[in-house]
Amino acid sequence: MLSLVDLTEKTPTTSELRRVLPRGEVDVETVTATVAPIVSAVRERGAAAALEFGEQFDGVRPAALRVPAEVIADAAASLDEEVLAALTEAIARVRLVHEATRPQGTTVTVAPGATVEERFIPVSRVGLYVPGGNAVYPSSVIMNVVPAQAAGVDSLVVASPPQATHGGWPHPTILAACHLLGVEEVWAVGGAQAVALLAYGDDTGEDVLEPVDLITGPGNIYVTAAKRLCRSVVGIDAEAGPTEIAILADETADPKHVAYDLISQAEHDVLAASVLITTSRELAEAVDREVADRYHITRNADRVSQALTGPQSGIVLVGDLATGIAAANAYAAEHLEIHTKDPETVAQQITNAGAIFVGTYAPVPLGDYAAGSNHVLPTSGSARFNSGLSTHTFVKAVHVVQYDQQALHDIADTVTTLAEAEALPAHGESITIRFAQ
Repeated sequence: MLSLVDLTEKTPTTSELRRVLPRGEVDVETVTATVAPIVSAVRERGAAAALEFGEQFDGVRPAALRVPAEVIADAAASLDEEVLAALTEAIARVRLVHEATRPQGTTVTVAPGATVEERFIPVSRVGLYVPGGNAVYPSSVIMNVVPAQAAGVDSLVVASPPQATHGGWPHPTILAACHLLGVEEVWAVGGAQAVALLAYGDDTGEDVLEPVDLITGPGNIYVTAAKRLCRSVVGIDAEAGPTEIAILADETADPKHVAYDLISQAEHDVLAASVLITTSRELAEAVDREVADRYHITRNADRVSQALTGPQSGIVLVGDLATGIAAANAYAAEHLEIHTKDPETVAQQITNAGAIFVGTYAPVPLGDYAAGSNHVLPTSGSARFNSGLSTHTFVKAVHVVQYDQQALHDIADTVTTLAEAEALPAHGESITIRFAQ
């Protein structure tokens, strides 16, 4: 069922690995021309345009763009008790990790009387996008809101598409998650128009919608294109592509576990990528059989089938574990599972992954919900240079420089010499004037 790339007779270079590894062909530029007029209209006409586009694309127009507080509270009050308990536990674990990993400032004394402090300042206002579509994502509310709160962000708004089946408001489970997290501002808007409205705001009506400084959260290709178009006026976390899992495994792996984990990510989207990298031909064949035997029993079988048989999914057979590690690093998966004899040692050799899941009992769905880690992660190979969402996303590093008179005098010659070397003498003169008699 899964396509096979056989590299057992090769020691491929990084360039070759990037060429032959399974990868989807999702080009944001193909929809930019469609999204640009949406962004322009929302920039000019604000909420009115956003509501019109929502009605056009989603067939629903909420009674108000800002979700009333009582609607949010009612969603939480009517939430199933088991779901409530699960969300509460997930929030606790994610908060524990993110509060512990907030970056701490440092002050360095570079010379007597001379200090440079690195201070981390929270972004003032952030917009957190939570998609609709094929599934309901209260977990994405948690993964966006908790690190923003842990970073000390004072003002945040969640935007999520309105649902015709829920009175024109976002899905009640999403609203309930917002309530549990203390989020009071929720906008019933989705798609590219939501990103544009977060970026530009609307101050023309009685209900002022303040623009944000940073937009985070996953979305479809139209959301991603809007992020790209708006990033000149607002910060973004990343340009997210379809979700992906890679599994690095040897002959010790359980083919049933591997098959179910590949299927689990494939049910997100027909463009989702599921890739097995293995040193064992026997495991590769067993996993392929298990996938073929089991995928059809899941509720989302049609979606899973399209994802697993697409060019973005497959099995990569390698000659040895070192090549497998090289392939995993070249692929730079959003999620990487390691099912090998010594997974901890292998994990130490992974340099490119959004998140690494070590061993049999740390599958990706654990991280999707309640491991404590974040599930908003770099996709499409961008884990080679990008990080997942964290408290670091929501703070700015600012250097604060303090020198007294003697400290500046001691370094003055260095500054003026470098200023002359760069043909910028006024830079040096700004130093020497302070010591002129």
